[in-house]
Formats: sequence, structure tokens, C-alpha cells
Amino acid sequence: MSLQGKGFYIWQIKNCEGGNPESIAAKAQAAGLTHVLLKIADTTFAFGFDRNNNDITAPVANALRNRGIQVWGWHYVKGNDPAGEARIAAQRTRQLRLDGYVIDAEIEYKAAGKAAAARAFMNELRAGLPNLPIALSSFRYPSYHKELPWREFLEQCDLNMPQVYWEQAHNADVQLARSVTEFGNSALVGFVRPVVPTGAAYGASGWRATPDDLRAFFSKAQELGLEAANAYSWDWATSPGNTDLWDAVAQVNWATETPPLPSRDIATDYFTALNQRDLDSLLALYQPNAAHVTAKRTIVGAEAIRDYYTDLLFNILPDAAFTLLDSTGQDPSRLFTWSATSARGNVIDGNDTLGLRDGLIQYHYTRFSLSG
Repeated sequence: MSLQGKGFYIWQIKNCEGGNPESIAAKAQAAGLTHVLLKIADTTFAFGFDRNNNDITAPVANALRNRGIQVWGWHYVKGNDPAGEARIAAQRTRQLRLDGYVIDAEIEYKAAGKAAAARAFMNELRAGLPNLPIALSSFRYPSYHKELPWREFLEQCDLNMPQVYWEQAHNADVQLARSVTEFGNSALVGFVRPVVPTGAAYGASGWRATPDDLRAFFSKAQELGLEAANAYSWDWATSPGNTDLWDAVAQVNWATETPPLPSRDIATDYFTALNQRDLDSLLALYQPNAAHVTAKRTIVGAEAIRDYYTDLLFNILPDAAFTLLDSTGQDPSRLFTWSATSARGNVIDGNDTLGLRDGLIQYHYTRFSLSG
């Protein structure tokens, strides 16, 4: 999985383009959005139904997908019933065939004892959504919110989506830079994950974001080399008197890369290189500043990735035969499962996610266990 470009959060579909799925999809496409994030649940309850209990989220998700726009779901959780919250998350995500899922964990998760709740939630969530990209959306500065169980959430997340809301100020770029720096500090958050920040496209308590704020936010995101960024919320930014905020985001020219050649199958190339023990060919599949991520660590750059494959192919699984079991997704997001047999052990549960940029791997998350 990888997100590239601009996204917008939707809270209540009925407040966006009159709730019309085709109008929402058309407006998203015209604005150059690559993804839209829809609210799908609140604590243990499904979200996105009208007064007659009709699901109004599914038609919007379908309309967006039909225009090539990724659809992610977001879910406000409190941790009072973590297993119940995880079950509704998995159920709703599967029903809607979403491309990714976002955990919105805020002040309730700062209460004492919530680390255990976060761990229970993530374990249940991953059991229900073993292959889907998952992101955490929470406070912008972890240094201000050390009580929140960052480690327990981020350990099993693929992305970090901090809410960089510059309320009562107009220095969006400065606040974004600080947020990215703090989330790059494993001492603060436990696990470093690629950042896809969300900026403010709303007003509160007499303050209101400005078009210049949003332009500065998205410009800084690109300057920092982030793959994607979001705005919250579509509902507010398209309401009467506030459409200048929507227009500001729509006019941002996000420098998306040239898509890879359709004839290339990077999963096949990857497993060919693995079975040939060809480190140079493996490294050629990655961007120079690519990130390789496991549940325990993140490494960045060609040298560190070469060291990883040297250890994997010549120490952990020497002479292994690697088999690609299944490959899904469309560029720039690829997911695949795999197995391996070796004199030193076998893998039957290999599960990887690739995020591609310009046909090469920018982000690689791998999960597997070695058995005798």
C-alpha cells in the first residue's frame, strides 16, 4: 500500500454535495484527489447510514473507486471496548471493500491503563484485517501527549496520519515540520512509520484556516518529501462561505510521479531476484531513499536494505526457495503473500505491502514468521 497525493476527510456524507455519490466522486476527481477518507464507525457502532438505516457510504465508495480514487475508512475509538471496536472496524471495512483503514484515537486514549486497550484493539484488528493498510490518526505533537499509547498503536500500523491542526495560529508549515520531526523519534513514539499528515480546512472558536495556510501546508509536505497529505474536512470546506478552503486544496499541484509501465510485474521481478540471491537486482527494485519496515524496526536507504537482504538470504534463509502465493492491488499499491522453504526453517505466512513511486519500491512492509 502507498498513498500519493491529496486526500480529503468526509465526516457526514449528507453534508457533502447533497450526499450524491456521483457528485462527490466527480468533485473529488476534478480537485485532483487521489484518495478520500470516509467515516465508517464510531466506537462500537457502524456509521454512515441514513434515517431509514440505508447504508449511504457504500454508493459513495463505489463511485469514487470507479473514478480511480482510493477509498479509506476512518473510525473514532475510545478504548472502552477495544475488541468490540476492532470487530466493527473489520466488519465495516470488509463490507465496503476499502483500500485502507484509519484509527482516530484522541483524548480518551490518554487515560491511565489505555496501553492494554490499544494492544488488545490492534491484535483483534490485525486478526480481522491481516493484509489491509492501517494508519493511526491522532495528535500532531507526541511530546505534548506522552500518555497516549503510541507504541502499542504504531507497532502494527503501516502509516502515521497526525492531525496537524494549527488552530489559533497561521504557521501551518512550521507546525508540520515539527510534527514530522517528532514522529521520526522512536524514543517518543516507539515505532517510526511514514507520515501522511492531515491539515486544517475548517474553523473553530473564532479562528479559521485560510487558503494561504493550506497552500503552505501542502507545499511543506512536498518539500519534506512526504508521499501524501490530507485535509479535514470536506463538509466544512464546501459549506457556504468556506469554499475558498476547498479551492485552495483543489488548486494544489501535487507532483505525482509517472506511473510504471504496465508490462512490468514488480512482484515477479522481486521473487526472481530473491531466488537468484541477486542483491544488485533486488536493490534495483527500490528507490534510493526507500524505507523497509517490520513490526520491530524501520530502515531507510540502499545500504541498510542491502544489509537486510544479505542477512535474510545468506544467514536466516540460506538456499531458500521463495514462492509467490498471491498478488493483489493496483500500482502504486501492491500486496502479496509468499512462502519459503530452507534447511534452517520455513515461512508459510509471508505477507508484504509495497508502495511504489515511478515504478520502484518506495515503501516495503513485510511480516513473516520462521518455523522449524
